[in-house]
Amino acid sequence: MAEKTKYSEDELKEFEELINQKLDKAREELSILKGSLTRNTDEGTDSNYSSTKTLEDGADTAEKEQLSTLAGRQQKFINNLEKALIRIKNGTYGICVDTGKLISKERLRAVPHTMHSIEAKLNANK
Repeated sequence: MAEKTKYSEDELKEFEELINQKLDKAREELSILKGSLTRNTDEGTDSNYSSTKTLEDGADTAEKEQLSTLAGRQQKFINNLEKALIRIKNGTYGICVDTGKLISKERLRAVPHTMHSIEAKLNANK
């Protein structure tokens, strides 16, 4: 039997459902992060705070930067998941961009937006 070069429609449907579930959750988390960023900004607008607030301001700034970084990572994750959905639609999903071989189902279930097989990933790290 020849080596399989692409996933079946049913298999792609399974991955599409998995990606959509992850997308819903990721968008929800991004919304929460953005909400936290907005609340932190709103709290700092009161001009009646004393100068002892300076240390707290530094902590607030660090927290805002951390939330902003997390939000950026979450947005990148969402973008990668959306690109994976496009690959499902155009028939290239699950095919390693480096080797041209099918990426294992186990890997795709763990990292559904990946474009690299374990083999390619390990070779890239050498």
